Amino acid sequence: MQRFTRDGLTFDVRDSGPDNGTPVILLHGFPQTSTCWLKLEPLLHSAGMRTIAPDQRGYSPGAQPDSRRRYAMGELMDDVLALMDAVGHKTAHVVGHDWGGAVAWALAGRHADRFRSVTVLSTPHPAALAKAARSSAQGLRSWYVGAFQLPGVPELALRGDRAQQMLLRTGLPKPLAQRDAKRLQQGNTLTGALNWYRGVAYSRSTPAGRAKLPLTYVWGSQDPFLGRAAAEASAEYVVESHRSSYRFVELDAGHWLPETNADQVAQAIIGRVGAGSTPKRPRPHSA
Repeated sequence: MQRFTRDGLTFDVRDSGPDNGTPVILLHGFPQTSTCWLKLEPLLHSAGMRTIAPDQRGYSPGAQPDSRRRYAMGELMDDVLALMDAVGHKTAHVVGHDWGGAVAWALAGRHADRFRSVTVLSTPHPAALAKAARSSAQGLRSWYVGAFQLPGVPELALRGDRAQQMLLRTGLPKPLAQRDAKRLQQGNTLTGALNWYRGVAYSRSTPAGRAKLPLTYVWGSQDPFLGRAAAEASAEYVVESHRSSYRFVELDAGHWLPETNADQVAQAIIGRVGAGSTPKRPRPHSA
């Protein structure tokens, strides 16, 4: 499928791999799109997986609502559930990076019945992140979260080549930084991307809760944004019945794991999805 609709919004989708493969939803983060998975997807396809990667709310040109409230976590989760319904899968595996990882943690806690497993890249559990911000240097690492709340100022700060420079400084290879920065400047995409941070205030009624699914968390020890305290505390937010199967994979890497560490990330995903996953043939749908 190439797109799906929900609540008057149209989302672009990259759906690839074997048609009857094990379905894996790939959720990108800030400030990227589904193209962040390009190096990873062929590795998953060779393992028999069908990858379904949306350009999420704020990034798809047809899904850029203005209201901050419409970027609350409940809306972000419902977008993923609507995608699964549109593609014809009652359940799937989910992988998320950065903000996509935050959505994956929330789905694991609040919609466990729709997913078979979760793999999170870079992002700790939201409660672990909040805890670390109070008790470690994480608060300093996350200074930009508060800055992004200001109206208009972050848009000015990231205009032109400044977004590209930010991505380069934090370790994204230059061709990919150029690609992502260019996309960010198109239409209202920059404001849509920033609205994920601005929607946090409206997400308090839908806390992630403890993960109720088999879960792998992959973290780069050189991540400039997300430190060790939150990463190591994330295990506390997996329910006891799944604690023994929880995997914490630490890489000698930075933040942009799908692009810079695709082989290791693929290995972690394939190991989590496992050989016991039974592919389900999609129901007919219209895109």
